[in-house]
Amino acid sequence: MKRKLYIETSVISYLTARPSKDIIVAGRQASTRDLWDNLNEFDPFVSELVYNESTKGDTVAAEARINAISNLPELDITDECHILAQAIIKDGAVPSQFPEDALHIAIGAVHNIDFIVTLNFKHINNPVTRALIRKSVESNGYQCPELCSPDELIGGNDE
Repeated sequence: MKRKLYIETSVISYLTARPSKDIIVAGRQASTRDLWDNLNEFDPFVSELVYNESTKGDTVAAEARINAISNLPELDITDECHILAQAIIKDGAVPSQFPEDALHIAIGAVHNIDFIVTLNFKHINNPVTRALIRKSVESNGYQCPELCSPDELIGGNDE
């Protein structure tokens, strides 16, 4: 059975963005494309939240983001997801100014997702926030998905 993967919006943005000259951004874009090339190894999901966030901004870029996720199944955003997202914020794991970030995590936890892949290093995927998020999610009765970047999930390039 394949592991379930929730793809957070930042990954879609890196996937479809114009190639960057910034070496760090370019590396993240490359690892995101590698993940996309290996997506068949997982059961990938998005949510209506990812879809809605993907429609914002430049219309050409938004169209590319929507096209990238058009064939991926959407997870429902239930009342249970909203309740857990509020708990994550209340517990201080995600800043209250970023409720969508808490909701991404809650969607993954409520739907028993194995991995949430994200390039949001500020509010989701860094050592401090990962620990706070895990503690909050688990203290609210859910198993916390692994929070990781594309390169963490698929490994580095051995070539």
